[in-house]
This record gives sequence, C-alpha cells and structure tokens, in this order.
Amino acid sequence: MSDSGPLADDTGATPAVRYGRILLKISGEALLGDRPYGVDPAFCTFVATQVATAHRAGVQVGLVVGGGNIFRGLAAAARGMDRATGDYMGMLATVMNGLALQDALERVGVPTRVMTAIAMNEVAEPYIRRRAIRHLEKGRVTLFVAGTGNPYFTTDTAAALRAVEIGATVLLKATRVDGVYDADPLTHPDAKRYTELTYADVLGERLGVLDATAVSLCMENDLPIIVFDLNQPDNVRRAAMGEQVGTRISGGSPA
Repeated sequence: MSDSGPLADDTGATPAVRYGRILLKISGEALLGDRPYGVDPAFCTFVATQVATAHRAGVQVGLVVGGGNIFRGLAAAARGMDRATGDYMGMLATVMNGLALQDALERVGVPTRVMTAIAMNEVAEPYIRRRAIRHLEKGRVTLFVAGTGNPYFTTDTAAALRAVEIGATVLLKATRVDGVYDADPLTHPDAKRYTELTYADVLGERLGVLDATAVSLCMENDLPIIVFDLNQPDNVRRAAMGEQVGTRISGGSPA
C-alpha cells in the first residue's frame, strides 16, 4: 500500500477526520491471536492494516502496546519477584511487541518510528517529545515502547501520558469487546453496554477498563477515551472519523 492521501467516499468527497491525531493503545494479549504465547504475525498484519487505513485517511497515529503476551510484571511480583524488576522486564516485552508491529506496518507501506523510554540506541530512538511530534507531523506512525521508563506504572498510564504529551485529540483503547460493560460480557451475557460514560463514572464505579491513574490523567487534561473492539476491521479509522464505535468516556454528561 502506498500513502496516496485521504480516502474518498462513493460521492468523491473526502470524509472529515474528527480526531486528527490519535494515540492507540493495544494490549500485548491482543497480539497473541490464536497462540498461547508470543506474537501472531497474522494478527499483527491485521492491526497494521487497520492503522494503515486510518493513516491513509489523514490521521496522525501514535501507538502504545503492552507486553502481557510475553511477560507481566504484576503477575511475577505476585509469585515473589521484586516488583520493580518484574516491571522492567515487562517494559522490555513491550519493545519486542513494538518492533513486531513496526515490521507489520512497514510491510503494508506505512512509514514508522519506534521511540523507547529506556535507552537502547541500536534498537530504537530515545523518546523525545518534540521529536515524536515532528515524526507525527511528517506522517510517520510513531510507536512508543518501554512504558514510561519507570516501574509501578502500567502501559495504560504510559498511553495516557504519551497522548497528552503529543497533543493527541483522543485516546483509543483497543480491547476484545465492543465497549465498556457493567460486568464482564464474556461471563455475563446480560451485562449492560454503555455508549457514553464520564471519567467520574469510570472511577466511581471501578469499571476497570483502564487503571485509575490513566483515567485521572485524561480527566485532568480533558482527553476523551474511546474503548472499542479491535477485532472488527476498520474500527480504528471509524473511531478517528468520529463514528459511533464502542464507548466514549469524557467529561460531559452521558447521553
């Protein structure tokens, strides 16, 4: 795929992009695909194709990926490992996932940069905020890896932090379900799905879609969050265009 500019609809008009710069957060578990461990190249290609479609529509894309498919610091700490050590190992897992997604994106013709919060110059650029913004302005999908570079912070918090730093207009949280529910829909078929929520709702009801630190950071900076199903093709572009996808979390009153 070549970067041929924004896509036109059937009338020849170019659809308006509601969110011109997005931060997409993907869990490491999403990259498992049908595998029990590691990275599924086919699912990486599926994600890359979605991102490429949004990129072609004129959206600037930053991306944060977790590392849970390879290593979970919290789980290791629960089994007796030092928490900080486990978190650093988890950060390194996000680097591997970021490189896998970079490869998939470049194979579908999307220019990329990987920026890391932990110095590893032979693998990725160091994260520098102004340089990251410049990459986005030049049309490069920019992948932010190694979390915040500090233990005790989740990749959700890293995503919220990077979103605010780069001036993203929305944080897209990709999940396995089509929004936020009042219970786990995989185990509770009668669970209620929300279309709109406020930050206070998410924090007060402990809905658990993102950790409290990430939600609070978005609330303080009035950054909307959209939680949506990554498994549906074209949802990344649709969310960026402002179409009704998943659950929108913001400071306004729920619709």
